[in-house]
Amino acid sequence: MRDPANRPRLRHLPWLALGLISVGLGFAGVVLPILPTTPFLILAAFAFSKSSPRLRHWLVTHPVFGGPIRDWEDKGAIRPRYKILACTAMGLVLGISLLSGVDGLIVMIQIIALGGAAGFILSRPNGD
Repeated sequence: MRDPANRPRLRHLPWLALGLISVGLGFAGVVLPILPTTPFLILAAFAFSKSSPRLRHWLVTHPVFGGPIRDWEDKGAIRPRYKILACTAMGLVLGISLLSGVDGLIVMIQIIALGGAAGFILSRPNGD
């Protein structure tokens, strides 16, 4: 027979797993310029809010990653430094595709997707 005390914890497992995977992808994004860091860490903070207050606290108070997460949660803001980094990385990805002769259809899809992402990023208020 199942212990009813374990049921709430089982409900939190998918959120915890999503948070841990997102942290892993976010940390990988630190060294892989094609993979964004901050969106994954924002997702992790959200997932941890549903599953682990301790991990959420660790993430939002982290000396490096906490600031951008708090900016986003408090004001929907992105610091200018991170806007520049994100748009530069998107430009580099597009440039690599162009230089490596990727099919024109793929390049057009990249232009549309990256242009939309850059537009969104640049339209957010500046965090301080």
